[in-house]
Amino acid sequence: MLKYNFRRIFRARGIEKPHAYLRKAGFSVNFATKVKNNNIKRLDLKELEKLCLLLRCTPNDFMEWMPDPNTELSEKHPMNDLKKPANEVDFVKTLSEVPLGKLEELNRLLKEHLGK
Repeated sequence: MLKYNFRRIFRARGIEKPHAYLRKAGFSVNFATKVKNNNIKRLDLKELEKLCLLLRCTPNDFMEWMPDPNTELSEKHPMNDLKKPANEVDFVKTLSEVPLGKLEELNRLLKEHLGK
């Protein structure tokens, strides 16, 4: 089954209150509620683009594929890229556990890696 998973990107971005975040960005109460509750069945391309620009991601970052047990695909099939790992990235939590003395080094390494 192909579905949206918004919680994953909010957690990775350290957004603790997605509803308020989306409202502040100009989304309607109804839309923000549906996204927060991961209850979106259809998504207008204009809204999808706005979400991607806001959260610095691609549509694939929102999509998650959990194949039916009877589905057989080769390991090289592109749909496999939409299978997400069971453990979600919680960067804020990870950073909060890094000793203060290591944060400067981590910051430097990240900037080097990202080319900034």
